[in-house]
Amino acid sequence: MGNESLRTNDSVDEILDTYGRMVYRLAYARTKNRYDADDVMQEVFLRYIRSGKEFADEEHRRAWLIRATINCSKTLLSSAWFRKTSPLEDTLTTELEEKSEVYYAVMDLPVKYRTVIHLYYYEDLSVSQISGLLKTKETTVKSQLHRARSLLKETLKGELFLMFEKKYKADNERIEPTREKAYSP
Repeated sequence: MGNESLRTNDSVDEILDTYGRMVYRLAYARTKNRYDADDVMQEVFLRYIRSGKEFADEEHRRAWLIRATINCSKTLLSSAWFRKTSPLEDTLTTELEEKSEVYYAVMDLPVKYRTVIHLYYYEDLSVSQISGLLKTKETTVKSQLHRARSLLKETLKGELFLMFEKKYKADNERIEPTREKAYSP
């Protein structure tokens, strides 16, 4: 590997400062373990440094980092080592964690639902952006969001879910107009 593919230290520091938290949060949401999230984050940025890829704009760079995070965490979660070991209890002490029932309910969702919830609510990506990153249809992403919300509704009964539902309705208005246009006579 030649020096052409390595990025300058200034560029890497800037990218780490800008996207490090986003990559870590997504890795943590997928792995549910801070040590595995650290490993995924390290691998993502090593791939970034080695790639030498030129990005059209910052949105393209962000999408590449999200996709690389998803791929790296998927590789980790499907590895034989990961399947044959049992994780140590993680004491949830990082600054990113919200110690609330909602946080724990989201972390209990299956990984595919956790991923779409994280990308939609925490990274503020649209359904079409998420479908592009996950390489699935928009309807699949909408279904996964709906199912995740339904699971959260079962888990978060009472006032807590009403707070979540209020936010959901506000966010759903962002999605619904395209459906209404598509189905209106």
